[in-house]
Amino acid sequence: MQTNTLSIRSMQADELDMVLDWAAAEGWNPGLHDAASFYAADPAGFLLGLIDGEAVASIFAVRYGATFGFIGGYIVRAAWRGQGHGMAMWRAAMARLAGRNVGLDGVVAQQANYAKSGFQLAHRNIRYQGRGGGRAPDVDTLVPLASLGGDAVCRYDSAHFPDDRARFLQSWIAQAGGIALGVAGAGALAGYGVLRPCRSGYKIGPLFADTPAVAEQLFIGLTAAAAADAPVFIDVPEANGAAVALALRHDLQACFETARMYTRRRPAMDMARQFGITTLELG
Repeated sequence: MQTNTLSIRSMQADELDMVLDWAAAEGWNPGLHDAASFYAADPAGFLLGLIDGEAVASIFAVRYGATFGFIGGYIVRAAWRGQGHGMAMWRAAMARLAGRNVGLDGVVAQQANYAKSGFQLAHRNIRYQGRGGGRAPDVDTLVPLASLGGDAVCRYDSAHFPDDRARFLQSWIAQAGGIALGVAGAGALAGYGVLRPCRSGYKIGPLFADTPAVAEQLFIGLTAAAAADAPVFIDVPEANGAAVALALRHDLQACFETARMYTRRRPAMDMARQFGITTLELG
């Protein structure tokens, strides 16, 4: 694809590492090992804009299954802004996801611009910050997620995400330095969560649970696995009142927010089970 002097192509894996460094410089605080998991989701879905061979812009346009796509990682380096390169990247990303319901988590200031491109507000995500440490719950049902089997995790996740993301999950729950926990219910998974190290502190995501009590167990267990007093962040969908209540009950402080938007109707997901979204970059 070519737009004036900007060429756009899919990234290589090491280039995705570079772009996540850009994201860190923008204050987005990506995970230390996110690149490999992101790339596993859809290797062709990470677009890089170049001028005379120099990387100047990025956008993620990741396909999930046959029906869903997600936009993230939308960055134009400061020296190249205001020249139309961002719009060229946007058009290339939307073209790659044509025919799908497309989601994104956009900062509030850009919500009106996304609406002009056909995106509709579904709900706000509020980022809360707390601290690591404490004691994990002394319950037999809280177990390492790997002990429950990858198929069980993918089956459970399918009720909480718009389309299949098995390749992503296999990598995400096994990230270096991460902790993935599950709660075993009556013969089935009742919830799971992942804690991963980031440039600053840790992030919890996803946190999916059948009930607020299960979410509480997972949250406490994951927080306890973080270094004592290190920052711990979780992006909570405001549409789940019990999730907001959990954050406030643990004295977490709101520090950022985004708008979850879709080009079509909101996917049929039970928001009452979503206590923390996976990642702002990939949904």
